[in-house]
Amino acid sequence: MSYKYKNITPANFKRFGKIIEYPGLSKKSKRKNLFRIVLQDAKAPGWRIAYLVVRDKLIDRLEQHPGTFESFEPIKGKAVLYVAGQKNARKVESFLLDKPVILKKGIWHGIITKGKSAEVKITENAKVKCVYWRPERGFVV
Repeated sequence: MSYKYKNITPANFKRFGKIIEYPGLSKKSKRKNLFRIVLQDAKAPGWRIAYLVVRDKLIDRLEQHPGTFESFEPIKGKAVLYVAGQKNARKVESFLLDKPVILKKGIWHGIITKGKSAEVKITENAKVKCVYWRPERGFVV
Protein backbone atom coordinates (compact mmCIF):
# COMPACT_ATOMS: atom_id res chain seq x y z
CA MET A 1 0.00 0.00 0.00
CA SER A 2 1.34 3.45 -0.90
CA TYR A 3 0.80 6.52 1.24
CA LYS A 4 1.27 10.16 0.35
CA TYR A 5 3.47 11.72 2.98
CA LYS A 6 3.00 15.12 4.58
CA ASN A 7 5.44 17.65 5.92
CA ILE A 8 5.34 17.53 9.71
CA THR A 9 3.91 20.62 11.40
CA PRO A 10 3.12 21.13 15.08
CA ALA A 11 -0.60 21.06 14.24
CA ASN A 12 -0.74 17.95 12.05
CA PHE A 13 1.61 15.92 14.26
CA LYS A 14 0.12 16.95 17.63
CA ARG A 15 -1.95 13.80 18.12
CA PHE A 16 1.15 11.60 17.64
CA GLY A 17 3.79 13.58 19.50
CA LYS A 18 5.67 16.84 19.18
CA ILE A 19 8.39 18.38 17.07
CA ILE A 20 11.65 18.89 18.92
CA GLU A 21 12.18 22.63 18.53
CA TYR A 22 12.50 25.73 20.63
CA PRO A 23 8.93 26.91 21.29
CA GLY A 24 8.11 30.40 20.03
CA LEU A 25 11.63 31.13 18.81
CA SER A 26 11.97 34.61 17.40
CA LYS A 27 14.79 35.03 14.88
CA LYS A 28 14.86 38.75 15.72
CA SER A 29 15.74 38.23 19.37
CA LYS A 30 19.16 39.53 20.34
CA ARG A 31 19.32 37.52 23.56
CA LYS A 32 22.20 35.16 24.11
CA ASN A 33 21.88 31.39 24.22
CA LEU A 34 18.37 30.10 24.87
CA PHE A 35 17.65 26.86 26.75
CA ARG A 36 14.22 25.32 27.18
CA ILE A 37 13.12 21.95 28.53
CA VAL A 38 10.98 20.46 25.77
CA LEU A 39 9.82 17.23 27.44
CA GLN A 40 9.91 16.02 31.02
CA ASP A 41 7.58 13.57 32.69
CA ALA A 42 7.03 14.65 36.32
CA LYS A 43 5.84 11.13 37.18
CA ALA A 44 9.00 9.53 35.75
CA PRO A 45 11.97 11.23 37.40
CA GLY A 46 14.53 9.77 35.00
CA TRP A 47 15.34 12.23 32.20
CA ARG A 48 14.35 15.26 30.19
CA ILE A 49 14.82 16.60 26.66
CA ALA A 50 15.85 20.21 26.09
CA TYR A 51 16.45 22.47 23.08
CA LEU A 52 19.42 24.85 23.05
CA VAL A 53 19.71 27.79 20.68
CA VAL A 54 23.41 28.70 20.69
CA ARG A 55 24.16 32.35 19.93
CA ASP A 56 27.31 32.89 21.97
CA LYS A 57 30.61 33.20 20.13
CA LEU A 58 32.65 33.37 23.33
CA ILE A 59 32.62 31.10 26.36
CA ASP A 60 33.62 32.74 29.62
CA ARG A 61 32.74 29.73 31.76
CA LEU A 62 32.49 25.97 31.46
CA GLU A 63 30.04 23.82 33.37
CA GLN A 64 29.89 20.23 34.51
CA HIS A 65 27.21 17.90 35.83
CA PRO A 66 28.78 15.50 38.34
CA GLY A 67 25.81 13.11 38.39
CA THR A 68 24.52 12.89 34.82
CA PHE A 69 25.49 11.98 31.32
CA GLU A 70 24.40 14.58 28.75
CA SER A 71 23.79 14.30 25.03
CA PHE A 72 24.35 17.07 22.50
CA GLU A 73 22.62 16.39 19.18
CA PRO A 74 23.12 18.99 16.42
CA ILE A 75 19.98 20.08 14.60
CA LYS A 76 20.81 23.31 12.70
CA GLY A 77 23.88 25.45 12.12
CA LYS A 78 27.46 24.79 13.16
CA ALA A 79 28.48 24.61 16.79
CA VAL A 80 31.79 23.98 18.53
CA LEU A 81 31.84 21.96 21.76
CA TYR A 82 34.59 22.67 24.31
CA VAL A 83 35.38 19.86 26.76
CA ALA A 84 37.88 19.04 29.50
CA GLY A 85 38.24 16.24 32.02
CA GLN A 86 39.78 18.55 34.62
CA LYS A 87 39.87 22.22 35.61
CA ASN A 88 42.92 23.08 33.53
CA ALA A 89 42.62 25.56 30.64
CA ARG A 90 45.52 23.85 28.85
CA LYS A 91 43.57 20.58 28.81
CA VAL A 92 40.45 22.04 27.14
CA GLU A 93 39.77 20.59 23.68
CA SER A 94 37.24 21.73 21.08
CA PHE A 95 35.27 19.74 18.52
CA LEU A 96 32.99 20.67 15.63
CA LEU A 97 29.63 19.30 16.77
CA ASP A 98 28.66 17.53 13.55
CA LYS A 99 27.47 14.27 15.17
CA PRO A 100 25.38 13.51 18.25
CA VAL A 101 27.58 12.92 21.31
CA ILE A 102 27.13 11.88 24.94
CA LEU A 103 29.35 13.46 27.57
CA LYS A 104 30.48 11.40 30.53
CA LYS A 105 29.52 12.51 34.02
CA GLY A 106 31.66 15.35 35.34
CA ILE A 107 33.09 16.54 32.00
CA TRP A 108 33.58 20.33 31.83
CA HIS A 109 31.85 21.68 28.74
CA GLY A 110 30.63 24.72 26.87
CA ILE A 111 29.29 25.38 23.39
CA ILE A 112 29.50 28.27 20.91
CA THR A 113 28.22 28.86 17.40
CA LYS A 114 30.36 29.30 14.31
CA GLY A 115 27.62 31.28 12.56
CA LYS A 116 24.71 33.45 13.59
CA SER A 117 23.22 30.61 15.65
CA ALA A 118 23.13 26.84 16.00
CA GLU A 119 20.45 24.59 17.47
CA VAL A 120 21.12 21.52 19.59
CA LYS A 121 18.90 18.90 21.25
CA ILE A 122 19.99 17.92 24.77
CA THR A 123 18.96 14.88 26.78
CA GLU A 124 19.95 14.63 30.44
CA ASN A 125 18.74 13.58 33.88
CA ALA A 126 15.58 15.28 35.09
CA LYS A 127 17.45 16.82 38.04
CA VAL A 128 20.80 18.29 37.08
CA LYS A 129 23.41 19.72 39.45
CA CYS A 130 25.50 22.38 37.67
CA VAL A 131 29.00 23.35 38.75
CA TYR A 132 30.69 26.29 36.99
CA TRP A 133 34.32 27.14 36.30
CA ARG A 134 35.53 30.50 34.98
CA PRO A 135 39.00 30.14 33.48
CA GLU A 136 41.18 33.28 33.38
CA ARG A 137 40.52 33.67 29.65
CA GLY A 138 37.47 32.75 27.58
CA PHE A 139 37.30 30.47 24.56
CA VAL A 140 36.38 31.48 21.01
CA VAL A 141 36.35 29.76 17.62
